[in-house]
Amino acid sequence: MMSTSDVKYLVIHCSATRSNQDYTATQLRRDHLARGFRKIGYHFYSRRNGEMTQHRMLMEVGAHARPYNHCSIGICYEGGLDENGVPCDTRTKRQTERMVDLLKNLHALFPNARIVGHRDLPGTTPKDCPCLNAQKVFGWIEEE
Repeated sequence: MMSTSDVKYLVIHCSATRSNQDYTATQLRRDHLARGFRKIGYHFYSRRNGEMTQHRMLMEVGAHARPYNHCSIGICYEGGLDENGVPCDTRTKRQTERMVDLLKNLHALFPNARIVGHRDLPGTTPKDCPCLNAQKVFGWIEEE
């Protein structure tokens, strides 16, 4: 378990799925179990319809951005690829609203945590995830 002072990052991820195809939490769970995780690696999952689900306890170490799992909260949004499979920001309005609400609440709990994209963390697997500039899109929350 982490302590509140351990949380240094609120890490945004995308599911790397096409914007015209559903990717449910059940599918996410199946895929994470197939990769050897004991459950979904992210703390939160935001669906295109705005549904937000929690998959790890807040202070539980996640499995989403090695070697930063011990000091971060993982937030994944459904999408990240356009209909042709090209990486891009596919967030819906409702999805974005729910993510902003969540990030505001998390930042209030962890005021020193930085909002970053998975791709922004040095030493992680190089990838486009979350297919957006997390600091540009959500960094204003750190200033409130």
